[in-house]
Amino acid sequence: MKKIGLIYSFNTTKTRKASEKIANELTDYQIDIINAEEIDAQTFLSYNFLILGVPTWFDGELPNYWDEFVPELENLDLRGKKMALFGLGDQKNYGENFGDGLGILAEILENCGADLIGFTSSVEYEFEASKALWGELFCGLMLDQENQAKLSGQRIKDWCNQLRIELR
Repeated sequence: MKKIGLIYSFNTTKTRKASEKIANELTDYQIDIINAEEIDAQTFLSYNFLILGVPTWFDGELPNYWDEFVPELENLDLRGKKMALFGLGDQKNYGENFGDGLGILAEILENCGADLIGFTSSVEYEFEASKALWGELFCGLMLDQENQAKLSGQRIKDWCNQLRIELR
């Protein structure tokens, strides 16, 4: 059974609920739940596969707990590590930087050598710009609990099925 580290802030509501749904979908894996506010390099490196919850704060920023880990993260060699990211954003009120936090962290991880998986379609979203948009795809699962909460359950289910395929 493959072991997965699922990292998100325990102090978030929407990211925590999405993380719980992801963990419930991936019952065929051993999932270790890790608080992003307590992450360190050793824990981060101890997994070959990580799922990271990355909401976007304010006008397109990383949450401060991820931002504080970035200097340590940028010094890590992540070659051989698969990582899937999911983010939360608000496409209507923050359409000019929808899900930027996801894109910011994905770029840092990719620069460290991580193999990013779990890219998803940007169809059915309406926004002006997003750092999470890489070509025609989001660099992970994008959820909008403010405007499309009813779509999140199916999006999570489809994404988890996609991850199973990409992890083979």
